[in-house]
Amino acid sequence: MARREVHTRYRQSWLGTAWLVLTPLMMLVLYTSVFRHVFQVRWSPPGEGNLAFGLRLYAGLAVFNFFAECVTRAPTLVAEQPHLVKKVVFPLEVLPWASVIAGLVHLGIAALVLLGLRWQGMGEIPLSALALPLVWLPLLPLCLGLGWALSAVGTFVRDVGQILSMVMTGLMFLSPVFFPAEALPSGLRDWMWLNPLALIMTQTRTVLLQGEWPNWWLCSLSLAASLLVAWAGAALFRRLRPGFSDVV
Repeated sequence: MARREVHTRYRQSWLGTAWLVLTPLMMLVLYTSVFRHVFQVRWSPPGEGNLAFGLRLYAGLAVFNFFAECVTRAPTLVAEQPHLVKKVVFPLEVLPWASVIAGLVHLGIAALVLLGLRWQGMGEIPLSALALPLVWLPLLPLCLGLGWALSAVGTFVRDVGQILSMVMTGLMFLSPVFFPAEALPSGLRDWMWLNPLALIMTQTRTVLLQGEWPNWWLCSLSLAASLLVAWAGAALFRRLRPGFSDVV
């Protein structure tokens, strides 16, 4: 199902799956041009090149885009599959899994782009980059839990998708995508850490761009919180599932 979802998205386009690589590269060029040369954003020490600046932006965008893709897709996962809902033997719980795995394809391509540009621009890939999958691991239960919860609620309340579009726009600018977490006043910075994406974005830059190992305690805490979200989402899905066939 995940393979079919990825294939369907690019099936009748001229460049096909080449868009998997072209899209992140075009985003990298666009955001670097806008935020570095138009808005004159300064991230780190003076004299930093365009590539290093763009990698800092794209490291955050890769995390956010995966999260946004999984979450915004979730409310319609069950509602768009009425033929599966009415088949009692079909495990509807796998629908968020298929969506998340399809999103992992794009996240994997983004990781390859980041590693390739890091090597080209800075001459080497740090050993700490091996920790990148562990830094991103909390995204999996987090997106699955939200996928189960939102797909269940979205089956009954069709406005959830429209609400999420606005929430995702706000979340992108409230996350440390276009600015470092250290740029915020200490009071606001404490609140920002309630955003589950903030720590993952920051640790991504730490292991990939700064060449340092992540804070394992914070990564473990993030994983535990994400597992709690997954458990709650699964429980809500099981609770609401008996009513799906009445509304699709």
